[in-house]
Amino acid sequence: MSSREEHLVELVDDAGRARGQTTVAAAHQPPGHLHRAFSVLLVDPDGQVLLQRRAAVKTRFPLRWANSCCGHPQPGEPLAEAANRRLREELGTGPVELTEVGVYVYYAEDPATGRVEFEYDHVLRGEFRPAAPLLPDPDEVAELRWADPAALEAELDRDPRSYAPWLGGVVNRLLRPSGSTSGVPGPAGTPSGSSADDAAERSGGR
Repeated sequence: MSSREEHLVELVDDAGRARGQTTVAAAHQPPGHLHRAFSVLLVDPDGQVLLQRRAAVKTRFPLRWANSCCGHPQPGEPLAEAANRRLREELGTGPVELTEVGVYVYYAEDPATGRVEFEYDHVLRGEFRPAAPLLPDPDEVAELRWADPAALEAELDRDPRSYAPWLGGVVNRLLRPSGSTSGVPGPAGTPSGSSADDAAERSGGR
């Protein structure tokens, strides 16, 4: 188990209230434990968003395209502090100004690794300065690219298997900020942020 898999995450109830803690590894074992997470989208002055292709060694959805940075705050850790820590660790950038644009809960099973994502996800918009350095850690990030978020939404519909299953919900919150949860799924239900035709990935693998 990697040291990151041994880190603690905050377990939450359906309303996002803390109710305990466990390790990253335990939280992502089937059937999954609902826990707090964050997803950062860095946005440049032209409105383009930074995407990362997750490294091959990732234990969940490796080599899928995802948002700029993801992670879990440690129990009691402020979101902005946790997100800027992960931006530094994954991308070698930051700190950046962060704004929460929404929260949503999603559930997804990784057909490749058997791990589960069941997360109360805070979606954070980060303002990226064009001159800021980007020094991605190859153990975290295989590739980077910039994308137009509206065009990305259409691409997610055309080719969902190339992307992490949470990315659709993250982009939706960026384009349509709400600051509120969209509903709570479970292992037997349809998760927020996943397309209706992606049932194999949602429940039971493929």
